[in-house]
Amino acid sequence: MAEALLKEACPDKNVSSAGLEGLVGETADQHAMACMSEIGVDLSSHIARRLDAAMLIDADLVLAMTTQQVKAIEERWAFSKGKVFRLGHWRDENVADPYRKGMPAFIEAQKLIENGVKDWALHL
Repeated sequence: MAEALLKEACPDKNVSSAGLEGLVGETADQHAMACMSEIGVDLSSHIARRLDAAMLIDADLVLAMTTQQVKAIEERWAFSKGKVFRLGHWRDENVADPYRKGMPAFIEAQKLIENGVKDWALHL
């Protein structure tokens, strides 16, 4: 969801997504697709992939969903310190992983992601 919204908000930026524990090769969750389709965003082409060192080297900025994810990335790849932030950095918010928690969790995650994207778009 964040990748699609960031691409819309920052069309001049190279935006991609990867997870620490995602189901590599899988499409977006059906709940995520439904949430995003409500606001006119199509996730049908999304394929999950796992974050790796090469992606971090190439990135100017890495946005994670939670403080724990930021720490995990920086601990595993110490060279990434200084370019890893939370999507909800400006509001001091974490975006909980909604996977397997039902539609209400996806709706809440989408709202937090939309807020984070709006905030980062102002700062990029």
